[in-house]
Amino acid sequence: MTLRFALLAVLSAGPRTGYDLLRIFDRSVGYVWHAPHTQIYPELRRLEADGLLAGVAVPRGPRATKREYRITELGLSTLRELASSPVEPSREKDPYRLKAAYLEWADPDGARAQFELHIAHYQRWLASWEETSARLSDRSDPVLAERLAVSPPEQHELIVAAKVLAYRGLIARARMEIDWARQGLELLDGLQRS
Repeated sequence: MTLRFALLAVLSAGPRTGYDLLRIFDRSVGYVWHAPHTQIYPELRRLEADGLLAGVAVPRGPRATKREYRITELGLSTLRELASSPVEPSREKDPYRLKAAYLEWADPDGARAQFELHIAHYQRWLASWEETSARLSDRSDPVLAERLAVSPPEQHELIVAAKVLAYRGLIARARMEIDWARQGLELLDGLQRS
């Protein structure tokens, strides 16, 4: 999956400026595909150069303009192709499991701090993902409302269910990560007692 796919997916709901896309990324797509803001504008320009987006200048205040992008037919075709193409799972680069595999070399306090950071990180995300999933389920999420407004009613159930499915995966992963880190803390406690 690429930033290209994520941007085309967001723009399939309607035209947006780069600034609008940044805001939406932070509230929705960014949970499943993180991209630094510095990557979004260059990718928008590439998408436009490739004919997948059309951009027009729109007023921004009394003297300035900004660029608003809309997905083209070629962009929609590419989005369908990207959404339909299986992606081979990639090999992991997991610094946390790597550190855990060589725990015998760690200072116990440093190892404990790492597990605690891991738990705190995933607890924050878990709360956010659960809130988003609830807003998607009850259809009160503003980004979802925009998408539903431009989608045929017969697709609404699938659209909602697909988004909820994605967040259920994030929620399950967060719970697993918290449980794993707690097991690490228990291991450290057991080693200190022996």
